Amino acid sequence: MESPTCGKVFKIPPSGCMKPDRTIFVTFADEKAKEAFEKVKGRNPELHKFISRAIDDLKKNPFCGIHVPKRLIPKIYIQKYGINNLWKYDLPDGWRLLYSVAGSEVSIVAIILEWLPHKDYERRFEY
Repeated sequence: MESPTCGKVFKIPPSGCMKPDRTIFVTFADEKAKEAFEKVKGRNPELHKFISRAIDDLKKNPFCGIHVPKRLIPKIYIQKYGINNLWKYDLPDGWRLLYSVAGSEVSIVAIILEWLPHKDYERRFEY
């Protein structure tokens, strides 16, 4: 798996253990997600603030979200991003930020896949 901000990253153990000396990065899964984040600032400043706060939290602890069991990960994420783990960060007003975590011996990367309102989140997970 490649990360646009820090090069090659490796899958971390599912235990979620984090070595204290590892550098933490937060990045977007693709250019489309990055552009959407930049556009949301003008369209919905409050949502932009929520996402920015989530990014700050992920920089402190990439495991601060809720781990989604592997059997519940939507196939679209596995096919599109090749992930083997998924985390959900609850934003205010029913929004959900979905991200994956990858790492190496020296760094951990939280990879933001997308954020959606609760109704779209329920559809994505077929609830």
